[in-house]
Amino acid sequence: MKDLLKRVLALLATMLAVSFLTFAAFSLISGDTATAMLGTSATPERLAALRAELGLDRPLAVRYGKWLLGFFTGDLGVSTSYQQPVRELLAPKVGLTLWLSLMSFVLITAVSIPLGVWSAGRRRFEGARTALNQLGMAVPPFFTGILLSWVFGVGLKWFMPGQFPDAGQDFAGAAVYLFFAAAALSIPRIAMTVRMLRSTVQEELGKDYVRTAISRGNGRRAVLRRHVLKNALPPVVTFLAQTMAEIVAGSIVVEQVFVIPGLGRMLVASIANRDYPVVQAIVVILALWVVLAGTAADLINQRIDPRLRLGGAA
Repeated sequence: MKDLLKRVLALLATMLAVSFLTFAAFSLISGDTATAMLGTSATPERLAALRAELGLDRPLAVRYGKWLLGFFTGDLGVSTSYQQPVRELLAPKVGLTLWLSLMSFVLITAVSIPLGVWSAGRRRFEGARTALNQLGMAVPPFFTGILLSWVFGVGLKWFMPGQFPDAGQDFAGAAVYLFFAAAALSIPRIAMTVRMLRSTVQEELGKDYVRTAISRGNGRRAVLRRHVLKNALPPVVTFLAQTMAEIVAGSIVVEQVFVIPGLGRMLVASIANRDYPVVQAIVVILALWVVLAGTAADLINQRIDPRLRLGGAA
């Protein structure tokens, strides 16, 4: 219970630091929201009046305190570009990016873990597997997305590139569309995870406790399942947590390629329009995602290997 409380407090402290730095950074950027809203019609008098109306003339600490209170109560402010509450504007886009990220993570986990364990015990075609693995890591997601759109969209007509279906009216079509975007996002991470898991499993298989267990009559598969994976998985789980965090950042580019109206496209548009209430909310949401992914990795590792929990308690 004490360890859980410490983690919650650490999470809150991290989010406070990230939110303040984000808020302060956008406050220091030259050209504020009022300048962007007035555009070429800006005059010193009109700028001063609009800044007073938006509260931009108040001290940084006061503005941050008001924003933070609103964030905890669900009030993320009003978008200066769309003239809508930020919460209403981002709600459907968070859902799309979340689905894309979760589909990518499921693909990475479902493919890389069995493939990594399987390839660890096989020496045949080592060169071909290494070359394929290197190719998977080298090709960036945006290029893979272009290839998938060309083959399965333009060629096979499995989906219509650039025309994301409304999930409320065509859920299956939206799921297929997101699947190919998730595949483009996943392939490099699958290659990295397979390589890492294969290396850690091979390292564990060469240790004395494995040879001792096999010499006592235990089957190789049983030793692999009961002992080897327990020691090989923690670093892979930590890597997958980092992957879960990086998937969200990668989705910004992939959403542009597939024209998915998620957080990525909204973030790019809001930065261009200096719509700082929207940008601040998105940055904090992404930071929360990263922190939660790291915390989940620690808890899963402790579940896999109780020695990590005992070491932390000590």
